[in-house]
Amino acid sequence: MGVTEDLADELALDVIKYVDATGDDSIISDIVKLLGATSQTAEEAFLTSMRVRRANIAARKLLLDRAKAFKAKAESGSGSAG
Repeated sequence: MGVTEDLADELALDVIKYVDATGDDSIISDIVKLLGATSQTAEEAFLTSMRVRRANIAARKLLLDRAKAFKAKAESGSGSAG
């Protein structure tokens, strides 16, 4: 990645950590406004990174939930046979 994407991705990761810790997602719009006023390129890179990271987090959660459900079903099924 280029410097713009690298910096935007690092910022997005820090913002996600902040939001997870505080529940304050208004920081996202504040940062978007700041970036948009100073660098449209940085704003777009940040928004893209946020979308990609949040989508990845949601997909990983779905996968983990399905794996847990499968494991629970397999364990309950193997205990009843016998």
